[in-house]
Amino acid sequence: METIGRNDACWCGSGKKYKKCHCQFDEKLKELQQEGHIIPSHDMIKTPEQIEKIKESGKINIAVLDYVAEHIKAGVTTQQIDDWVYEQTTSRGAIPAPLNYEGFPKSVCTSVNDQVCHGIPSEDVVLQEGDIINVDVSTIYHGYFSDSSRMFCIGEVSKEKKKLVDVTKECVEIGISQVKPWTPIGNMGSAVHKHAVENGYSVVREIGGHGVGVEFHEDPWVSFVSEENTGVLMVPGMMFTIEPMVNMGSDEIYTDEIDEWTVRTEDGLPSAQWEVTVLVTETGCEVICW
Repeated sequence: METIGRNDACWCGSGKKYKKCHCQFDEKLKELQQEGHIIPSHDMIKTPEQIEKIKESGKINIAVLDYVAEHIKAGVTTQQIDDWVYEQTTSRGAIPAPLNYEGFPKSVCTSVNDQVCHGIPSEDVVLQEGDIINVDVSTIYHGYFSDSSRMFCIGEVSKEKKKLVDVTKECVEIGISQVKPWTPIGNMGSAVHKHAVENGYSVVREIGGHGVGVEFHEDPWVSFVSEENTGVLMVPGMMFTIEPMVNMGSDEIYTDEIDEWTVRTEDGLPSAQWEVTVLVTETGCEVICW
């Protein structure tokens, strides 16, 4: 942690003197570090100005997913969903964050049934009655990023699929309830994992949540199979995603060798995921987009 004079401008960009702004905050972090806790770097702490701009991005992200929710149905191709996301995002003056990100060719990830994540939209994938699909939308607005996803049940789905979708949403809600300032992030991940396992499911280990806002993917990496009292402390100003990928069967996954993006369950059983972005506050957290 860098050394700042008490009368210098605070590192957070508030314009206040350090002693009137984040000085006590940093002193508390140093004390906790001396007690053996892992503390976040200043880069993980969003400034008030950044938070407001990320929230604006989040409003667009929510609006795009709301549009998808109103129009998705059997007979729609995942390419149509991609078209909606591109049109709804750009019409609001924003950019779909996935488009051309590390070579990803589309504006949104659409993951159907046994696809865990990073599914590539296609004219060849037509949604059928009984499918479940995750639509993962990420937005850049004036240089700031937001990220959330929702599950959709297409028509009447089996009781088994419906339960998987519902329990996965419950996992996210439990995760939100466990975001408490000055506690380890592992407590949140552990609670999510416990709920999934209690319902007979497994949680993907290799892929987790992440910091977000100034960049698409930032520190910290967020596990949803973590142990209690492990990981970085959650402190006010941190922002990250809660997005467990819950499998009906084994937690084993693989990446498609042809498109090099789509992640599927090894056993071919369905997977579900909901994603929210949260901001850690003084009393808990605020959900920025969902």
